[in-house]
Amino acid sequence: MATVRDTTYDLLRALGMTTVFGNPGSTEEPFLQAFPDDFQYVLALQEASAVGMADGYAQATGRPAHVNLHTAPGTGNAMGNIITAWHNRTPLIVTAGQQTREMLLLEPRLTARRPTELPEPYVKWTHEPVRAQDVPAALMRAYAAAVQPPAGPVFLSLPLDDWAQPAGPPPPARTVATRFAPDPERLRGFAAALATSRAPAVVLGAAVDRAGAWEAAIALVERLGAPVWSAPASERTPFPEDHPHFRGVLPFAIGPLAEQLRGHDTVLVVGAPVFRYYPHVPGDTLPDGARLLHVTDDPDEAARAPVGDSLLGDAGLTLAALVELVPLAGRPPLPARAEPAPVEDSVPLSADAFFAALARYWPADGVLVQESPSNLAALRRRLRFTRPGSYFTMASGGLGYGLPAAVGVALAERDTGRHRPVVAVIGDGSFHYSVQSLWTAAQLRLPLVVVVPVNQQYAILKAFAELKQTPGVPGLDLPGIDISAVARGYGCATTVVDTPDQLGAALATALRADGPTVLPAPIRPDIPPIL
Repeated sequence: MATVRDTTYDLLRALGMTTVFGNPGSTEEPFLQAFPDDFQYVLALQEASAVGMADGYAQATGRPAHVNLHTAPGTGNAMGNIITAWHNRTPLIVTAGQQTREMLLLEPRLTARRPTELPEPYVKWTHEPVRAQDVPAALMRAYAAAVQPPAGPVFLSLPLDDWAQPAGPPPPARTVATRFAPDPERLRGFAAALATSRAPAVVLGAAVDRAGAWEAAIALVERLGAPVWSAPASERTPFPEDHPHFRGVLPFAIGPLAEQLRGHDTVLVVGAPVFRYYPHVPGDTLPDGARLLHVTDDPDEAARAPVGDSLLGDAGLTLAALVELVPLAGRPPLPARAEPAPVEDSVPLSADAFFAALARYWPADGVLVQESPSNLAALRRRLRFTRPGSYFTMASGGLGYGLPAAVGVALAERDTGRHRPVVAVIGDGSFHYSVQSLWTAAQLRLPLVVVVPVNQQYAILKAFAELKQTPGVPGLDLPGIDISAVARGYGCATTVVDTPDQLGAALATALRADGPTVLPAPIRPDIPPIL
């Protein structure tokens, strides 16, 4: 007779989920015993890293990923990156072990008390099956919930003695829609507003990249003859940044963002919140007289927008429909976007000089995973992304995502056969949040390049302190850390780069390697403005 474990593995096969990310614990061993040869187990040395790897893998493959955690302490360790997966709209099936059902009343060691509440509110659905026989069907429901828009993580708490129990009838593997079209009447209203606009502007978010909708976005922007911005703090790039209509990334503060949009009477926002802010800089949400049109696949996102009219729909389907409805505007060509000022290559390099050098040597089909908050403005000024699926970061703002996500993206590039080169830019503060991810990259022999701008401080917090006039904050300096020694300890090649030429040579060597390389790069400890 088939067991619950047998039936669950059969369902995972049917759903195409044969890669499991995790760090095994006692309550997971009955699920993991005699691990099937046709499955791949990706071992992370800490649960937050396991979730970050799964997030990167799911985003890069475009398919949901499975993370297996260890009861309450493991789920607690993982929560930071579960929160990021929620904000990233990443479909993750998160399972965690639970103590034996027969002892739950006693609350023995490693019992998860109120397990379904622990990951809330950052999962779409959370459940502990009432019967062992319900585990496979609960997994099927979790899958359906995770992939439907807005996609996101789901959580199952699974008692360890359930796996050996006799299974009931296996649940059929189901498919569910992952995209939905906009309401036709409201869509026509949006098209009419754009067609009669005097000076429209377009703001695009990560959902455009998730939907594979760059071509539709280009077509609409060109029909409108409108400038286009990337939404503030977007976790993915939605538009080719060498296109003449592209104007850069909007600032993530109320007043400065509205100032950027001044002069436009209609603002179309597609696939992004309205808006993602960080520091509070008061002002009007929009310039006087401007109307906002918001396209999103998330009803909550539409509800919390402070201004504008909303339209629920998949970003790609909506953009394609608007292209059919909006007439060619015939506006004159836009002036060229201003190039950033030239920089000097004095040593140590400034952040701008460092990223200008990285841009010179950037591989044509490279994928960037970044988590260097204080250097983000310089990175976005100097590096231009011209292909879909080329940029990943954390929508949550929480550190500890970038390094494991880069491991997941690099694994996805290998598993899908695309083999695009993956480069992570991780600040020396961020580097240590999930540093154990390097070991997984080394064990899997992933050709991942990790570039670490070293300024020996939490510069983003110093910048925030300057904005908010809070001097004397302790704990913002990071002296005495040997990043090369840490990298070697986890099995990575490493080279310190001080000059642009050294960076170019080291990057070329690292991109040809059959394992991960860490490139620490000392930069000037300047404190950049946060806006």
